[in-house]
Amino acid sequence: MKSSTPLFTPVLIAGCAIMLVSFAVRASFGVFQIPIAEEFGWLRAEFSLAIAIQNLAWGIGQPIFGALAERIGDRKAIVLGAVTYAAGLVLSSFAVTPEAHQLYEILVGFGIAGTGFGVILAVVGRASSEENRSMSLGIATAAGSAGQVFGPPVAEALLSVMDWQMVFVVFAGAVLATLAFLPMMRSPAAASRAELEESMGTVLGRAFRDPSFTLIFVGFFSCGYQLAFVTAHFPAFVTEMCGPIMAGGVLHSIGVTTTSALGAMAIAVIGLANIAGTLSAGWLGKRYSRKYLLAGIYAARTVVAAVFILVPMTPTSVLIFAAAMGSLWLATVPLTSGLIAHIYGIRYMGTLYGIVFFSHQLGSFMGVWLGGRMYDLHGDYTLVWWIGVGVGAFSALVHLPVRERRSTPPPPLAMAS
Repeated sequence: MKSSTPLFTPVLIAGCAIMLVSFAVRASFGVFQIPIAEEFGWLRAEFSLAIAIQNLAWGIGQPIFGALAERIGDRKAIVLGAVTYAAGLVLSSFAVTPEAHQLYEILVGFGIAGTGFGVILAVVGRASSEENRSMSLGIATAAGSAGQVFGPPVAEALLSVMDWQMVFVVFAGAVLATLAFLPMMRSPAAASRAELEESMGTVLGRAFRDPSFTLIFVGFFSCGYQLAFVTAHFPAFVTEMCGPIMAGGVLHSIGVTTTSALGAMAIAVIGLANIAGTLSAGWLGKRYSRKYLLAGIYAARTVVAAVFILVPMTPTSVLIFAAAMGSLWLATVPLTSGLIAHIYGIRYMGTLYGIVFFSHQLGSFMGVWLGGRMYDLHGDYTLVWWIGVGVGAFSALVHLPVRERRSTPPPPLAMAS
């Protein structure tokens, strides 16, 4: 039967544009790790804590913005998110103490929540037909990956011609510019009649009592831990630990002459590979069990990370790791959000996904903060890397018992005669 709506709708196109810019800026923060620490003479953990707080604020803000979007409208929530994001970036450009950076990253984190997965994916999901939903969510998530391709190299290039403070201001302007796409963000109410009649409290209560929701919540923790740690620390990790780039080689010939540039390039390669990985996950999620796909992705991440840390780090191993991990990077997002929409419906998908995403961001906080803390204590990232391997294996296991069937409200109690 022909789909009731086309795959590429104005909502999907606008959502992709907003996600691309939002995630381009977010993915670039690891590039500022060394320049900011060196300018002020900070310990690595101090700027790492600022990024960790950003991730935690993003997690706290996600269900809040999801609920706001369902109460006051998607577009108003996105405007609030973009303005908050830009304000945090501009204020951060004036910060000269670790405490100030850490405070302003709360605003940045809330801004990402208002322009990121929870709000955008919920709008895209509602605007898509059941047949197209998994693929639409994959395409929107892939747009975030595309932002990761461009963000770190653009930040690295801008740092070569201006100071980091001005780069933050430029990024703030880019975030505000995405509001030009808002007129396209008109989403029909695609929820079923039964879903529309249920209150948010009723749906949340049913989800909280469902063991499957708890398993999905717990399992998403490792995704945040691994992704945030790599985004925040991998450029510095590569800069300091990777073998030299040989003169006359392929990397040298395309202008990648330092391990610092290689670190930024690795984040871009992860984002590039993830475009294909996320689109593939969206396609597969339409045809196969999402919980088994999620378990497979977490298991594959565990193997890739373990192999990488066990072999000597060279420019070749860095790029192989980036491509392999990138293909698995955000592939969990369309599957997790699609699983929530399938089990609990799309009416309050933004709020429910936001709650699950909070677990993701708890993991992000731990990955970023622990990375900086362990580096200051031990001078390397080995221990925190192996913790990531362990939590990845745990997530692979906890998705297996999830009951992948639609949750329905209990029948009304019969009246006593």
